[in-house]
Amino acid sequence: MRDFIQLMKALSDGTRLRIFHLLLERECCVCEVMQALDISQTRASRNLGILQSAGLLKTRRNGLWALYSIDWQMADRYATSLARLLQDHPIRNETLTEDRRRLKLAKRIGPGGTPERKGKSHA
Repeated sequence: MRDFIQLMKALSDGTRLRIFHLLLERECCVCEVMQALDISQTRASRNLGILQSAGLLKTRRNGLWALYSIDWQMADRYATSLARLLQDHPIRNETLTEDRRRLKLAKRIGPGGTPERKGKSHA
């Protein structure tokens, strides 16, 4: 029951629900979430951490970046059911549409504000 309550609390916040919707589109690093939602790095990181603690997200490293995605395999039955519901029946509103538009324009930003170059490793 405690896991279910943590999951519901994680998704009851507007910012986290917006982030979750972005991650239904594709995996993202913190800087892409920041750009898509037009929020600070601290706010993006904190909310990604809450979603991950609730069992909704997983992280993988790619050079300098930690990439977040929906954790379909490790999520408990409540998280998986809710994630599938949101994926199959997305909430339609202007804010989420604008978030997805900005996500398409978002760039992975390296140390010192340098954008990632395609085809170049940052290992």
